[in-house]
Amino acid sequence: MALERIEHGGTLYAEVIWAGTRVERTTFFSEPESSFQFGLLAHAAGYEEEPHHHRAARREIEDLQQMFVVQRGVVDVRLYTDERRPFRTLRLGPGDAIVLVHGIHAIAVVEDFQALSVKQGPFFGDEEDKVVVARS
Repeated sequence: MALERIEHGGTLYAEVIWAGTRVERTTFFSEPESSFQFGLLAHAAGYEEEPHHHRAARREIEDLQQMFVVQRGVVDVRLYTDERRPFRTLRLGPGDAIVLVHGIHAIAVVEDFQALSVKQGPFFGDEEDKVVVARS
């Protein structure tokens, strides 16, 4: 399975790219209008991309999505509804990647864990950006 979309009540909460996923050519999985774009780059040997840069453009972002790619270890990612009820736990290992699109989430480290984490910026610190939610 290339991409697993995790939905609940018609709302997209997360998307997972499992470690074994292979694509023949570059494939972006996120919707074009999403504020966070992700995919897999794939090219045959010998491919050369032209030197380039990306145009600056003012964008208004009202959500904050997070992606992490597990480098080592095992982690359970717990997803909760807006009503604070758990509805899905995903066990991720090395090479697995998840985009947290919406809602409340938590992690539980099963084996010593390290991941590359990417979020939109700027980052204003945990005090301003992170909202701790009591479990129901």
